[in-house]
Amino acid sequence: MNSTERTWLKHSRNVNITKYSKLWWNKECQKELENYRGSRNVENWRKFRNTTKKIKHAFFDIKIQEIVVKRGGLGELVN
Repeated sequence: MNSTERTWLKHSRNVNITKYSKLWWNKECQKELENYRGSRNVENWRKFRNTTKKIKHAFFDIKIQEIVVKRGGLGELVN
């Protein structure tokens, strides 16, 4: 085992996705995370991060629209 692998094992941690995880997390996020974990490739990490950003933006855009429609205005979002 080289020094990079030893350092990785020393400082890394496993993350388990549970029912208490973020509401925006979906199967696409899980798939990209598994791809990254399988390869530990920087490009797969970037794909995972881009996917999660895209999913989060879409999720919160929907939530914002729900608030605007339900409460009748953008002023509710400021508080």
